[in-house]
Amino acid sequence: MNTERIFYYFEKLNQIPRGSGDVSKAADFLEDFAREQSLKCRRDTADNVVIFKNGSKGYETLEPVILQGHTDMVCQKSESSNINFETDGIKTYVDGDFLRAEGTTLGADNGIAVAMVLAILESDDYAHPPIEAIFTSDEEIGMIGAGKLSLDDIKSKRMINIDAEEPETLTVSCAGGSDFQIVLPFEKKTVSGKSVKIRIKGLKGGHSGVEIHKGRVNANILMGRILNYLNNKTEIEICSVNGGDKANAITLSAVAELIADDKFEKVAREYIEVLKAELSAREPELEIEIEVSKTVSAEVITQKEKLIFLLACSPDGVMDMSAEIEGLVETSLNMGILKTEENQVVIHYALRSNKQSSLDALEEKLICFANQTECKTERFGHYPPWEFNDNSKLQKLYIESYKEKFGKEPVVSAIHAGLECGMFASRIENFDCIAIGPEILDAHTINERLRISSVKDIFEVIVKVLEKMK
Repeated sequence: MNTERIFYYFEKLNQIPRGSGDVSKAADFLEDFAREQSLKCRRDTADNVVIFKNGSKGYETLEPVILQGHTDMVCQKSESSNINFETDGIKTYVDGDFLRAEGTTLGADNGIAVAMVLAILESDDYAHPPIEAIFTSDEEIGMIGAGKLSLDDIKSKRMINIDAEEPETLTVSCAGGSDFQIVLPFEKKTVSGKSVKIRIKGLKGGHSGVEIHKGRVNANILMGRILNYLNNKTEIEICSVNGGDKANAITLSAVAELIADDKFEKVAREYIEVLKAELSAREPELEIEIEVSKTVSAEVITQKEKLIFLLACSPDGVMDMSAEIEGLVETSLNMGILKTEENQVVIHYALRSNKQSSLDALEEKLICFANQTECKTERFGHYPPWEFNDNSKLQKLYIESYKEKFGKEPVVSAIHAGLECGMFASRIENFDCIAIGPEILDAHTINERLRISSVKDIFEVIVKVLEKMK
C-alpha cells in the first residue's frame, strides 16, 4: 500500500503554524483540501473542520463512520532553536525508521492522524462507508474544539480516533480531566543583596498522561524543593519564579530570580551536588545552574513563605492506581505551568482521572490546599472520561483486522491520558469508539519521533476495518 500521500500531507501540514490556540491556518488548509476534492465541508468559529465523503460503490447506504484527529500541536523547542512557532513551519528529517524534527516537537501528535485521514478522503482506491472526517481544534489545551463542535449534522454512532501512540495497542477507555489554577496575589517590597538566578534544565519532561508514572522530575516541583531548602539555610528573597508553558507537559525547565545573602552561593552549590547525585539515575542530563551577580536593590515578593509552601508541599504526579485495570494510573496531577505575573503567581495544574468521583476529590484537595495560603482557585477545561464498552462491535472488528495483518491480537488497553473519545461518548447515545495510531515516542518533547513503518501498518489496518464495515 502506497503511503507516500500520507507523508505528503504531513509535510504540508508541518509547514503551517498550528500551536494550540493558533490553528486557523490549519483549518484554511483543510477547507482548501475539501474544495479541491469537491467534498462537502463545514468549519465553525472554533476552527473545527468536518469533511464529508459518500460511501464507495456498494457501501453508499451503510451507517457512516467518523474518522477523527486534532489539528493543534504542543510547541516545545530546545534552548538553541530559533524557531518562531507563530510564523515558522517544523523542519523534519529522517533518522533510520524514524521521522524527527530539528530541535522542536514533531507535531506527529496529532498531525499524522490528519494526514492519514486526508489520504483516505482523496483516494477512490479504498472501500468504505460514508465518512464523517472530524478535525478538532485545541485538543492539547483542554479539548476546546471538541467541546464546541456541533453534532447536529453528524449521523454516525461509531468512531475511529487516531490519537493513540502505540501501534500494537487498541485503546478502549481513557481518563477525564480538568485544568486547575491556584493564584497567589502578592505585594512587593524593595531589598538589597546579591542578585541570583537559579536555572533548572536538561530534564526529560514528557506527556503528563503518558509519562506521569515514569518518575520523571518536574522542574517546578524541584525548584520548590530547592527554594525551601535555601530559605531554611540562608537568607533569600524571591523576585520571580517561572517554569513550563503547557499544563499537560511535565515541566522540563524552570528559572528563579532571587536576592540572597553572602553565604548563599556555598550552601546552594553544595545542595545542588546532593540533588544531582540523588536524581542522576532518573535524570542523567539534569543541570542546575547558579548565577550570582553583584549586590543590587530589587523588588521582591512579600508573600515568600506562602509561595514556598505552595511549591514545596504541592501534590504532584500519581495520586492513585486503578484497582480494576492492572498497571493503569487512575488519578494524577501535573504542575505544568508556574508563572510570576505583575502582582500574582499562577500555578496551573493538569488533573486526570479515569473516574469522575476521583477527579472531583482531587479538585477538592487542591482547594483545601490553596485555602491554607488564602489563594484563589479556578477550575476549567473539564472533559469527561471515556468508559469501557464491553459490547463494542468496532473493537471486535479492529481486533479481527489487526490479527489478519499481524497474526496476533492487539493489546486491549485503557489509558490515563485524555482523548477526545470521551467528549464524543458523553454527547452521542450508544456511541461505539476505538482509539489507535502509529508509534509516536516522547510526544510533547523535543525528542518526539514517529516510526515510519508503523504508519503504513496502522493505515493498512484502518483501511481493512473500513472495508469490513459492509
